[in-house]
Amino acid sequence: MHVLKKAGGWDPKHDAKLRELATLLTTKHINDKVLVFSQFADTVEYLAGQLKAVGLSAIEGVTGDTDDPTAIAYRFSPVSNSKPVTPENELRVILATDVLSEGQNLQDCSVIVNYDLPWAIIRLIQRAGRVDRIGQKSDTILCYSFLPADGVERIIRLRARVKQRLRENAEVVGTDETFFEGQDNGQVVRDLFTEKAGILDGDEDTEVDLASYAYQIWKNAIDKNPELAKTIPNMPNVVYSTRPHKPKTNQPEGTLVYLRTAEGNDALAWIDRNGNSVTESQFAILKAAECLSGTPALQRHSGHHEMVAKGVKLIVETEKSVGGQLGRPSGARFRTYDRLKSYAEEIKGTLFETPALHKAIEDIYKYPLLQSTTNTLNRQLKSGISNPALAELVMALRDDARLCRVTENVEAAEPQVICSLGLKAEDADMKEEAK
Repeated sequence: MHVLKKAGGWDPKHDAKLRELATLLTTKHINDKVLVFSQFADTVEYLAGQLKAVGLSAIEGVTGDTDDPTAIAYRFSPVSNSKPVTPENELRVILATDVLSEGQNLQDCSVIVNYDLPWAIIRLIQRAGRVDRIGQKSDTILCYSFLPADGVERIIRLRARVKQRLRENAEVVGTDETFFEGQDNGQVVRDLFTEKAGILDGDEDTEVDLASYAYQIWKNAIDKNPELAKTIPNMPNVVYSTRPHKPKTNQPEGTLVYLRTAEGNDALAWIDRNGNSVTESQFAILKAAECLSGTPALQRHSGHHEMVAKGVKLIVETEKSVGGQLGRPSGARFRTYDRLKSYAEEIKGTLFETPALHKAIEDIYKYPLLQSTTNTLNRQLKSGISNPALAELVMALRDDARLCRVTENVEAAEPQVICSLGLKAEDADMKEEAK
């Protein structure tokens, strides 16, 4: 109260920072779509009110209290979301907290403003990643960052510290972004954020991020045949089919099963006609399902459902015996938990130990990860992220309620068969028809 009394009432007319933002939006980028990020919901509401008061239109604020952030994202970026919007409802400027820094398509925009700098520096990269992705038409993404006045900068050396953190991130994951004028580009290890350098690619000798790989397959399919985007969502919740298959010694006939376990983990199984597991390599099973869109469907195996049941049993038993509720040791949830537990032991009793880290570790153990978080962690883990950076990322995701799917009745969840696919020799199908 003493500080407020001494400072007096706040007059937006004397807010130089607000004035600079208004100038940026009304002169340099008067016709561009602009995404403005702030750490604080109060700041977003303040900026939205003040900018509307000076005559800016087609502008909205988005915070954690916003009823439907996705609807506002659609109005701001209708092309990248394939959502038609009338000109009077389309937005040119969004002011947002990090509620929009992940999980939204905003590629209609190529100008980002960091009105204040986040404590977790990786969020600068996450914010840029909302627009610097597949579907972006602009050759250049512009990122503006407001920095403290010179006097404050001399005291806290914020700019130097931020640049150092960005350099450290670049050494870990690789980057070609430049967040400050004159900043030297880090060595490009992988173009993680434009997803062009194969970081999501699997290979046959290692486990694969199934969700990311499957998404890329889906993306390629609907790009080639847009009608699939309408057909697939209208199919039943559980689907099975059978396709022609040429059996080999290590690739017999049988059934492929895709299961989401009670713990929220995705897993695949391949069961032969005798009820035995063919392989537990998730990548090999996914590749075995590959076929052309015009491939004719065959009659299902007479024991198809029994093979599916064996596949479900195998996955559930494997989860319990190998990874427990954390899933497979190769999965993002297991690896993240394992590394953070070790890191927490390393920093125990030091200034780096925080209650927030222990709470995040506990959440990962108790609850399944959100799918978007699984994808993010898989990419970061594959890139070689350090334990301190992993801890910072996980705590930031938890702060934004984007880490786990927290439910009251985790024990009551049931495994869910998403789909199954029979593999069958065509001559076997003819023999069955003859019978």
